Amino acid sequence: MSMQDARPESFKSAGKADALLNAMSVDIEDWFQVGAFETVIDRADWDQLELRVERNTHAVLALFDEAKIKATFFTLGWVAERYPALMQQIVAAGHEVASHGYDHSRVFTMSPDQFRIDLERSRKILEDASGQKVIGYRAPSFSIDQRTPWAHEILAEQGYTYSSSVAPIHHDHYGWAGSPRFAWKPVDGADLIELPVTTVKMGSRTFAAGGGGFFRLLPYEIYKRSIGKMHRDDGRGAIFYFHPWEIDPDQPRVKNAPVRSKIRHYTKLKAMRAKLLRVGQQYKWGRVDELAALEAELIR
Repeated sequence: MSMQDARPESFKSAGKADALLNAMSVDIEDWFQVGAFETVIDRADWDQLELRVERNTHAVLALFDEAKIKATFFTLGWVAERYPALMQQIVAAGHEVASHGYDHSRVFTMSPDQFRIDLERSRKILEDASGQKVIGYRAPSFSIDQRTPWAHEILAEQGYTYSSSVAPIHHDHYGWAGSPRFAWKPVDGADLIELPVTTVKMGSRTFAAGGGGFFRLLPYEIYKRSIGKMHRDDGRGAIFYFHPWEIDPDQPRVKNAPVRSKIRHYTKLKAMRAKLLRVGQQYKWGRVDELAALEAELIR
């Protein structure tokens, strides 16, 4: 299979309409690979657990087809290694395949050399499986922060066009509160741009507004107001993300996980699909590489 350019032909005209272009993304990982369970589920046991990521990603593809959305699928190399046909189906449907690392190891748990190896390994698996050039990266659990000043330099060195790996907020699991809220160039002289996950300013405080648990747990109107405020005040497109397991209410329960993690992970799974369809139909969505191209023009 010949390597395809990751960018769709329509990206040059994206965002020219009256509505702002927003980027839809999915972090492709299974229910047991999330950061919330990393202390209670051993990586060595992953292949012995019930694998649900393929069926759940098919459900996401069906949802996007219904909502007429093209999106970016930040995928673990571990998943692509086991489901190469799924990667081909994602590309055939017009979506972008991007990297989420190999096995969901947080960037700040790796040395620079380990990070470089992780990037190279996962990229080769993703490109071989999908036939699409991989130009985008998202760190597991948004784990590029002030502890990893070398991470963006390595991404630039390896030729990535964009990263969407920073959450410019305070959070107990992740966050780089001092980073810019919108696209920025983290490496002098390089083309790499960082596209932080979306936040909203309320007075002097910055709150998460990019999807995931924030979107699933809180009423839809809170998201609508937050994104509306960001659009009005900042005039920039949003970056939204979620996971395939978030539309799978029948997934296994991890009984020995911390109580807070279980509440965050399992609450309102049954309501998530309908909310996603609603947000998908209410706003103008594209792939992350499309928004990255537009942002690169703004910050050139």
